[in-house]
Amino acid sequence: MMIKYKQNPWLLPDGVEELLPDQARQLEQLRRAVLDLYRSWGYDLIQPPFIEYLDALLTGSGNELDLKTFKLVDQLSGRLLGLRADMTPQAARIDAHSLKSDGPSRLCYLGAVMHTRADTATGSRCPIQLGAEIFGHAGPESDVEILQLMLETLMLTGIENVHVDLGHVGIYRALAEEAGLTDEQETFLFDALQRKALPEISQLLADIDISAEHKARVSCLAELNGDRSTLDEARQRLQGCSPAAKAALDNLSDIADLLRGCIPDLSLNFDLAELRGYQYQTGVVFAAFVAERGQEIARGGRYDDIGRYFGRARPATGFSADLATLMQLGGRKARMEKPGILAPCIADNNLHEQIRALREQGERVAYLLTDIDAAYSLSDYDRVLQKQGEKWTVGQRN
Repeated sequence: MMIKYKQNPWLLPDGVEELLPDQARQLEQLRRAVLDLYRSWGYDLIQPPFIEYLDALLTGSGNELDLKTFKLVDQLSGRLLGLRADMTPQAARIDAHSLKSDGPSRLCYLGAVMHTRADTATGSRCPIQLGAEIFGHAGPESDVEILQLMLETLMLTGIENVHVDLGHVGIYRALAEEAGLTDEQETFLFDALQRKALPEISQLLADIDISAEHKARVSCLAELNGDRSTLDEARQRLQGCSPAAKAALDNLSDIADLLRGCIPDLSLNFDLAELRGYQYQTGVVFAAFVAERGQEIARGGRYDDIGRYFGRARPATGFSADLATLMQLGGRKARMEKPGILAPCIADNNLHEQIRALREQGERVAYLLTDIDAAYSLSDYDRVLQKQGEKWTVGQRN
């Protein structure tokens, strides 16, 4: 006998949330403030579709995004569709295929994405992703601009005492190439480096037939973590490395110097085993942290190769974050709305003209449908429209 369990119809799936009026108003006010900030920096807003063909959504993004993407079959074409889990590939497609600009493009976006699984046990599966990208510029200046904008975004939301981790995937990629590591060896070492599992790294390298110098250079990345002096130590320990590895280290140093010049008091940490997004990132990678949260609250980096999948390779750098998380951590207070006005629901053209005029002036005007509205649900309305002679005027509510 099959037992049927009755499910409460008001329950939501794990990791899926709803916002009540006060939270929704706070989030919307923050959304508008963020987009106004991005516009003041010269970024143009785009609105990618919520659903696309799966191969376009996953282009150049690696296996991690594939696992996060909800998939379904298009009833019209028979092809696989995906609900977007990250808007970065969509921005790259828009830049490469739709805009086709010859110069740098600054694009921003803000909207819901869906994840099959949350990043943490208590995390959301429907983040409100915000982000900004620069396409068409390969120098450290654009990386620093993106880092500055990320920090401005956090400041706008009320988040303080942010520290930033900087790394560069080009260093490890160049060391792996010069050592002649296979794709499998490179992947295993990458995973161990991310976890800074020193015994595991030593064992993996002991089983690989490469020179002692190559082993030393790769293994030391897990220990190169700290303040600005970390870069000087890296130059010492990576002596004799390939020009590509040295160029990546120099690039990281240039970015750090520029960033420090713009924000002298920034708490900056260097981690050469920091390889977030290794499958598609090509240069600097970074993440922002606050003390009260172990996980990153914003992340980004350079991903120069992604545009070629859409027919036009362009340098690219950007960052993204979850607006709902920033709202929760920042504690930015919602702007208090002015109390509203109640109006009788009657057939009177002069009344409705006056209501229309008040709403155009920014007033909140609601119809008083029943007496119970006045007693309960419309308690935050302190004025009423009342008729005086032939005119309707605003007066205080009794």
